[in-house]
Amino acid sequence: MSGADSSPEPFERAVACVIPAKDEAARIAATVDAVHKIIGVDLVVVVDDGSSDGTAEVAARAGAVVVRHDRNQGKAAAMETGAAAVAERDGARPRHLLFLDADLTDSASAAAPLLEAVQAGAADMTIGTLPAQVRADGSKAGGHGFVVKLARAGIKEATGWEPEQPLSGQRCLTRVAFEAAVPLASGFGVETALSIDLGRKGFRILEVPIDVRHRATGTDLRGQLHRGKQYLHVRRALAARSALPADGGPSLRSLFPRKTTP
Repeated sequence: MSGADSSPEPFERAVACVIPAKDEAARIAATVDAVHKIIGVDLVVVVDDGSSDGTAEVAARAGAVVVRHDRNQGKAAAMETGAAAVAERDGARPRHLLFLDADLTDSASAAAPLLEAVQAGAADMTIGTLPAQVRADGSKAGGHGFVVKLARAGIKEATGWEPEQPLSGQRCLTRVAFEAAVPLASGFGVETALSIDLGRKGFRILEVPIDVRHRATGTDLRGQLHRGKQYLHVRRALAARSALPADGGPSLRSLFPRKTTP
């Protein structure tokens, strides 16, 4: 997506990576180590969003700057806290912001292509499109795509642009673009709202393929409940922006397949 009214910040190569994390002690060290290998990233900030394990301590030992929330405040709040921590160190030369999930482990280094267009001044926000994710048993991960379809249709309704992966949390933004989107939408609606808010303001958005892997959401009850919550948050973000698609999207009931009896 492109906009003629975009006002990108002056060319800067420095990038700070912000990683929101909740109970990721088993994965965060590998993720931080991998991010440190990305050329151009000179600061890694992990926001421990009310973890009950040793996420903060493990991240600090891996070389990240750690900021902690005493209680869980959600991804959007963690993103804003991390961006504020970066700003405290930036002074008059703001870094670009790379947001990555905490569970990418070694694959996080493959997010490097997200930096290129932003560093070159060719995009204000890049969004990583991921390959099909698989579970440990080799089966395809994910649900039935209802939440993705809702987010995609809502973004198209609001901006005219139809993204491939509207829910991707792997994103690189200029500081100017990030500030234009604050306050961020809460919960799992944050990515959808980012695309709408920046798209409406004429910022240039580009999807970039990246070969990163995250922990797959299952199809068990826990996975279905996660998708149900995600659906509600995306729908709320769309409604707040008058961007619900004409048909209103799928019903929440359709996210939970019925059990059939022989």
